[in-house]
Amino acid sequence: MSTSSIKALVFDVFGTVVDWRTSISTQAAEFGVRHGVSADWDKFADDWRAGYGAGMAKVNAGEDEWKIVDQIHRERLDVILREYGFPTIDEDELVEFNKAWHRLSGWPDSTTGLARLKSKFLIASLSNGNVALLTNMTKYANLPWDAVLSAELAGKYKPHPRAYQRTAELLGLEPGEVMMVAAHNNDLRGAINAGLKAALVTRPEEFGDSKAPDLEPEPDFDYFAKDFHDLADQLGCE
Repeated sequence: MSTSSIKALVFDVFGTVVDWRTSISTQAAEFGVRHGVSADWDKFADDWRAGYGAGMAKVNAGEDEWKIVDQIHRERLDVILREYGFPTIDEDELVEFNKAWHRLSGWPDSTTGLARLKSKFLIASLSNGNVALLTNMTKYANLPWDAVLSAELAGKYKPHPRAYQRTAELLGLEPGEVMMVAAHNNDLRGAINAGLKAALVTRPEEFGDSKAPDLEPEPDFDYFAKDFHDLADQLGCE
């Protein structure tokens, strides 16, 4: 398709831009050593992440008050620390460990690939992560965003249409002038339903052995790429 109508690219972050699973597993292993706990830390990362979708779904359904992702992560952390046999831990240390999600490393192509895409388009995050989390992660992972945007600014979590539409409004653009870039088909389906364009970028290593990644686009996706450099090539970026 022609890129002439696309003015901005907005990106899912967890799994699409950053390798959350390896980053959390590594930090959890270090945390476990400090407290004398041994475990399958990849499974710990998956178990921690398991509270994410359920917590957001309750907020979107009106079954729970608005909570930022940091709060959702912390509530889940308190549960799994007991399940994994951790001793009582000082509150300040728990607060700091919960910020492990602020310290996620990008995929190898993320910084350089985003820089190429930025040469032609406005680029911004569109994550369910809260603004503080995303801002800290941006610094940590050296991500060259033009804007750090979050579903927090819409008061609804993806894939609720308002999360996508509010992002376009904040950028001063029509939904059809914005393309969502994600490694998850359900996120892209939400974007299309809200009037945005969609590009699937595959991340085969995101889930390890716990879940199959999305590697095939749906028929109405606009672009399909193996990484950000492949997408930049297809979009005519330098």
